[in-house]
Amino acid sequence: MEKCPCGSGLVYSACCEPLIRGKQEAPTAEALMRARYTAYAKGEIEFIESSHERDQQDQVSIEETRKWSQESTWHGLKILSKEKGGVNDETGKVEFVASYSQRGLRDSYHEIGEFKKVNGRWFYDKGTIVPTTIVRDGPKLGRNDPCFCGSGKKYKLCHGR
Repeated sequence: MEKCPCGSGLVYSACCEPLIRGKQEAPTAEALMRARYTAYAKGEIEFIESSHERDQQDQVSIEETRKWSQESTWHGLKILSKEKGGVNDETGKVEFVASYSQRGLRDSYHEIGEFKKVNGRWFYDKGTIVPTTIVRDGPKLGRNDPCFCGSGKKYKLCHGR
């Protein structure tokens, strides 16, 4: 049985899958955050869009979200802190770090996400990005090495400018 990408330790079918498939609502802001991470890891972009608060949906680029999801290798989610966001709350904050690799660089996305409940359903409202440092996943490319993008050009003539 497949473990859920959100790091809960549960199997996917008993954790985030019912939320992503619309069979169950997230009971807490943290549960929604975990399901959103899992949706990125599994390419379930429609769930990411539908779990945004309605007033914020037009500020989300679905194509850029899909591109980030598909071009990344997702390594894990860490929940650092929670403020409210429980079953009986109307708002909540979840601070998290999502780790991923893209184009040979390992990175992490650190955010304090704000959630709100509308008609009994949790939505992602907005977030504050906490800056992080990118760590190279592989060896450093020299100026005369082939470019990482696969163009066949030297790095200095392609992405090294």
